Amino acid sequence: MARSVVRAGAPRCDHCSLPPRWCVCLAIPPVSSDVKVDVLMHRREQWRPSSTGKLIERTVQGARCHLFQRETSRQAASCLAPAALLPDRELWILHPLGEPFPSMEAMDAMAAVADRPTLPQVLLLDGSWHEAGEMLRAVTGRGRCVRLSAPGPSRYWLREQTEQHHISTAEALLCVYNALGDTAAEECFRLHFELHVYATLRARGRRQLAEDFLRESPLRAALPTFLDQLNAGRGSPPLLISRARD
Repeated sequence: MARSVVRAGAPRCDHCSLPPRWCVCLAIPPVSSDVKVDVLMHRREQWRPSSTGKLIERTVQGARCHLFQRETSRQAASCLAPAALLPDRELWILHPLGEPFPSMEAMDAMAAVADRPTLPQVLLLDGSWHEAGEMLRAVTGRGRCVRLSAPGPSRYWLREQTEQHHISTAEALLCVYNALGDTAAEECFRLHFELHVYATLRARGRRQLAEDFLRESPLRAALPTFLDQLNAGRGSPPLLISRARD
């Protein structure tokens, strides 16, 4: 296995957590969506540079990250504060043990009865399988637990997945956007996710694995100039995808 090129204590970007040489902050504009997204992040996850919960907070407009901490003799418990719940939205907690995600037809029917849009507030649980279960127990009763099936194998090549159906927190959000028909948000966030994985692999010195990852990625078509500049080591390139005008 290739040795990581990121040494302990090496400087990292305050936003994308990558070394300045591989910073991707300016590559893609933020994701804009009417879907309200919150991430409940296990305290251990906050120190992992590969965390996709942090990616969501950084790239999705309005996304909020809440730290989960069990009560200990040295530290008070921390979870999703009641004030974080939006009064005009139903909280949907995404977890594989939940009920099936409502169809668009069911949501349209609910909207017709309520005479207003019924987009949810989505809570994603960011941590290992065991940690996600722990967090789910802590928020049970706060909202509706729902599940979505991944459309294919995980593209999260930064960690070993113990089960084929396990996906990253970012991929769970992609499933949410797809289920809710928000194609623009899904496409934009997919680029953020794929670039996060690719640049992290390169920063770790896994060049061949990164190139293998790129073969089936939309990045080649969407960001050819950015990738060329990134791999040439010219620092952080300028924003290459125009922001949508109001």
